[in-house]
Amino acid sequence: MINKVEICGVNTAKLRVLKESEKIELLNRMKQGDAQARDELVKGNLRLVLSVIQRFVGRGENLDDLFQVGCIGLIKAIDNFNVDLNVRFSTYAVPMIIGEIRRYLRDNNSVRVSRSLRDLAYKTMQAREQLMGENMREPTVEQIAEKVGATREEVVMAMEAISEPVSLYEPVYSDSEDTLYVMDQLGDKNDDANWVDEIALKEAIRKLEGREKKILYMRFFQGKTQVEVAQEIHISQAQVSRLEKGALDRIKGHI
Repeated sequence: MINKVEICGVNTAKLRVLKESEKIELLNRMKQGDAQARDELVKGNLRLVLSVIQRFVGRGENLDDLFQVGCIGLIKAIDNFNVDLNVRFSTYAVPMIIGEIRRYLRDNNSVRVSRSLRDLAYKTMQAREQLMGENMREPTVEQIAEKVGATREEVVMAMEAISEPVSLYEPVYSDSEDTLYVMDQLGDKNDDANWVDEIALKEAIRKLEGREKKILYMRFFQGKTQVEVAQEIHISQAQVSRLEKGALDRIKGHI
């Protein structure tokens, strides 16, 4: 097959994709003790695992290993998902899969962290998963800290201590033409030319139309998607995309 790609002996071109209604039906059957339903759920969500591990490509890790670890996260999500809450399964499963992969990467990290800090970090991750299972949403740092009996600062320090270093060439944003990397967001505050760039940027933004300014503000300061922006200002997503690209091109041209 032309598009055949095998991971852990699984032909990804033949992976089945379940509809949301099928997932809920299988989850209900599984809760009633149907072991076959659980197997079908795992097989029907392997593409979800595959899509998640794409985020970790290029870090020198074996894809077969990441796929197997991701499957563990998928199984945990299946076993802990609450069908009574109005939440899509993938919304709950993706963070679980990512968390399992990151835990694996941290355990295999060459950077040494004290045992007490690592233990607190693991308790924090477990508390986070439990709170997500109970509330079906990302818990706050304060909620996690209360769950593990630590201060907010201790929880943040523990999680940062075991977090995986990010490459300067890690892409953080990409459109059809340009890709923005981590290194593009780093600057030298001692560079005397920075203030000149800031003045040029402000001048370029000042020349934009009111709607263009609003779109850029909502997209890059409020973090909204083009669809969300389109709904709020009552135009199509295609118009938002065109206006955003035009505004960015004018800013680049002016600078």
